[in-house]
Amino acid sequence: MGVPGTTLVAAARCGFGAVLNLHARRSENESLLGRRMARFNRQVLNHLTRPLARRLPGFGVIIHRGRRTGRIYETPVNVFRHSHGYVVALTYGAGADWVRNVLTTGVCDLITHGRRIRVVVSHIQHDKQLLPVPALVRPILRQIHVADFLHLSLPQPEQEASRP
Repeated sequence: MGVPGTTLVAAARCGFGAVLNLHARRSENESLLGRRMARFNRQVLNHLTRPLARRLPGFGVIIHRGRRTGRIYETPVNVFRHSHGYVVALTYGAGADWVRNVLTTGVCDLITHGRRIRVVVSHIQHDKQLLPVPALVRPILRQIHVADFLHLSLPQPEQEASRP
């Protein structure tokens, strides 16, 4: 399966984040690089990049519980501060396992800039103009065809009492 040169150029420009999230979509649910790359990222690259993602700007780790297994997972993501909380670029689309896990429970923990924060799922937004993220990262996300974003808000005091 061939990969367009523009995707590789975008990957080279944005460093380990592109390796972490190297992905371009042909259609709403189909990955250009396919399930093999997603599996490789989960089994190899995520383990290598997770410590860096916890501290670097533009990155974070989502801690969530599996829908069927109940197991705790840690998934590196591209995350940005937003007016209501945080916004996560869904580089593997809204159908990714970790997204479905978070949507099912409605809450998760986010580690970003070295801090662990409890967040509540607000909504998923499809925005081809990429307005939820900083202008600096829009060209990179545009190159890898990301247009879906998960909005996470900070919990109200009564919501913090219910932790999974």
